[in-house]
This record gives sequence, structure tokens and C-alpha cells, in this order.
Amino acid sequence: MWLVFQKEIKELLRDRKTLFFMIALPILLFPLIIGGAIYVGSKVVEGAKTEERSFAIIGGEYSSEFTQKLNDVEQFKLVELPADIDTKEEITAYVKADNVDFVIEIPENYSRDVLANGKIVLTLYRNQAGLAVVESVLNKIVDEFSEEYQNVAFENLTLNEEQQKSLLEPIKIEQVNVADERETQGENIGGLIPYFIFMLCLQGAMLPASDLGAGEKERGTLETLLITPIERNKIVLGKFFTIAFAGVTSALVTVLSIAIWTTVLSQGAANEVVMKFMSSIGAIDFILVFLMLVPVVAIFAAVLLTLSIYARSFKEAQGYMTPLVFVVIIPVIFAMLPGVELKGIWAWVPLTNVALAIKELIKGTMDYVQLFAIFGSTAIIAGGLLAFCIHWFKQEKVLFR
Repeated sequence: MWLVFQKEIKELLRDRKTLFFMIALPILLFPLIIGGAIYVGSKVVEGAKTEERSFAIIGGEYSSEFTQKLNDVEQFKLVELPADIDTKEEITAYVKADNVDFVIEIPENYSRDVLANGKIVLTLYRNQAGLAVVESVLNKIVDEFSEEYQNVAFENLTLNEEQQKSLLEPIKIEQVNVADERETQGENIGGLIPYFIFMLCLQGAMLPASDLGAGEKERGTLETLLITPIERNKIVLGKFFTIAFAGVTSALVTVLSIAIWTTVLSQGAANEVVMKFMSSIGAIDFILVFLMLVPVVAIFAAVLLTLSIYARSFKEAQGYMTPLVFVVIIPVIFAMLPGVELKGIWAWVPLTNVALAIKELIKGTMDYVQLFAIFGSTAIIAGGLLAFCIHWFKQEKVLFR
């Protein structure tokens, strides 16, 4: 078994593509991809805020101050609406044809004296699929006028400040967040980290798995290996440990990469909130995250090797393995659902329990007793899958399809 393991490891280390996915991807590309996505996203949002938008006003004569307020917005450009457009259907068709970005209709009862003239209902015609930035700007303008008109109404009613507050908000819920800052931040981002870790571990094990089964079939070296005096179960174990080694290495590098970037961010390369959150995650938490990934990688290795043994070619093996990405995503999604916590039956659900545990470790609320359920269930499943892989490898009809 160890001879097979040593042989496969030597071949693995010669494969630059595999080494790239095991080491370079977690250390370099992982933070670059996330940082790049955040940078591009911020630029897109900034561009959407500064892009010029054309608009038309119906009933502008009822409120010159509202019309002027819209004109004062730098990215808004007022255009004249054709005189023959006056019905709701015609306005809708005009906006839908992209002749104008949006249309505002001001009602006849528009007045500063809302007590006398009633509630003001502005009608906004826009494409609901976009222009969210426009809506936010309009809401800001409407809020300003609403506050002003409320004050006018309160003055007419001769209400003091306390009476005004009571009228505006008769009932209020005052929240007291008993969670500390780490727990709050961990709840927000803790569910995403297992997704990236699982994907990188799976990717790190996928390439060597494809090569150790289907790849050997294509090269014709599998037959040579089978006629050696090594027992087949030892051949499978040697290949299994090689794939697991690649996956564990990816897991280790991933966790170390997160730890390194955590240290960098906590020393001043991020804002104060991120610094406090990152510096609160201890070394023990990172060690436990890595240890929990070991049986997960064993599950990946057993499944990947089984598929690779069954496949006729390297390309076919890749086709079988690609859907596993979606299979892995589902347990992580379960871990992000509200009400799913690391207790009861969820502590025994494979992959979901690990994702939940990683989330709890990041939050700092881990119940360490649940580690027995996590390691126990994951190890049992990994052992069962490995036993099936050995049985699968002993079938001649599978090896020589």
C-alpha cells in the first residue's frame, strides 16, 4: 500500500496543474477573486449612481418645488413628455420603449397643507427590473418633503415634540442585541466560508482522482499495476490516501491562507470592524476547522476514486465528477437556512454538520460536545464509501469496461 502511495505522490508532485489547484489557488487566487469581485462590484454600483437618467414630469404645475428638487439632482435630466401621451397605458408604453428612464406624476392635491388636502400619492413609472438607484434617490427626496410637511401639520395642530413623536410612532420596539460583535459578524459571513473551503478541497482532490483511475486506464498502466503481487485493496488504499493527501493539503493551505489573511487584516489592512472580528478568531478555532475537514476530504476522496475507477477515460471521469460541485453546495445551503442549528439531527447530517460547526467556530459559540457527533457520523460515512470503493475496484467488469 505504501509503495503505491509513494509512487502516486511522486507523480502527483510532478503535475504542475494539480499543484496549482492544491497550493496556488487557495493562497493567491482565493483572496484575489474575492477582493476583485468586491472591487468590481463597488465600481459598478458607483457607476450606476453617477449615470445620467432622463425623466419626465406630469402635473409639474402642481408643485414647482418638487420639480426643482428633481432638477437639482446631478444625474437626472428633465425631458418634455409628448403632448399626445396622457393615459396610464400610453405612459407605461412610452417608458417601456426606453424613450425615458422614468416618469413622475404629481397629483392635483399636492400641497404643503396635508391636513386640508389629504395624503399625496406620487406615481412613478419605471422599469421594475432596474433603476434601483433612481428609486433610492427619489425616496430620499420624498422623505425630505414628508418631514417638512409633517412639521407644518404639527404646527397647525399645536403639538409639542413629545406628542409629535407619539403620533408618528405610537408603538416602538427597542432592540437589545445580546450577541457580541464577533457573533453578529460571524452570523453574517460564517455561512459563506464553508462553501469556499469545501469547493477548494473538492477541486484539490478532483484532478489527482481523475488521473489515478481513469488516467491510468488511458495510459495502459493499470494492467501493469494489477499484475503486481500487491493486493487490490492495498492498491485502492494507496490511491485513496494519495487523493486524500491532495485534498487535505488543499484544506490545510486554505485554512492557513485564511489565517494569514486574517493576521494581515487584523494588523491594519482593513477597517476597524473587520480588524476586531478577524483578531477575535483564535488559533484553536483554525485547528478545529482543519481537523473537521479531514473526514470530509476522506468522503470526497472515496467518491472521486469510485467514479474515476468506473470511467473509461480522463474526460469521462471529469464529466462524472463535475455534478459533485452541486451535490456539495446543497448541504452548505442547508447550513445557511434560518432555524438550522448545530444540535439534534443536524449535528449528524454529513457536510451540513461540518458547515454549521465552522460557522459556530467563527461566531465563537461552538458547543464542543457536538464534535463527537460530527466526527463520528462523517468518519462512518467515509469508511462506508471507502469499503464500497474497494469492492468496486475488485469488479473486473468495472475495471475493464
